[in-house]
Amino acid sequence: MAEVRPARAGEAASLTALCLRSKAHWGYDAEFMRLSARTLKVHETDIAAGRVLVAADGGDRPRGVACVQGEGEVVDLADMFVDPPAIGSGAGRLLFDASVVLARGLGARRMTILADPKAAPFYERMGARFLRNAPSDAIPGRRLPLYEYDLTARVEP
Repeated sequence: MAEVRPARAGEAASLTALCLRSKAHWGYDAEFMRLSARTLKVHETDIAAGRVLVAADGGDRPRGVACVQGEGEVVDLADMFVDPPAIGSGAGRLLFDASVVLARGLGARRMTILADPKAAPFYERMGARFLRNAPSDAIPGRRLPLYEYDLTARVEP
């Protein structure tokens, strides 16, 4: 079973590689991946700010990553990816729950999620509410499901 910990300085490159593997797992073509790559980067500045969480296995190997960005009443679950071999292991749920705790700790009341369509059922199971389709932050002309999670509605995990 994975445990969630803060990302560590120097992990940005390996966590970015995990994000790319996770996105590619869903069968996207090379051009799609090229266009997506800039939005799949984990940044050392977010790690230093305590905004990046890692689901790590018993050997402390990253199995998933999440990043909460923003300030104020509404924050974004900017990234959440699970390494393909760990999909279905519970790492995603652990990361989501830890992201909720992080967002609440930042004083947020709501968390938005611009989701990949393949991840939409997961976010719905977590209790996120579909708002509308919104423009992709990576692929011109593509629209993605935008969700909102009410951080005031669920008891701490």
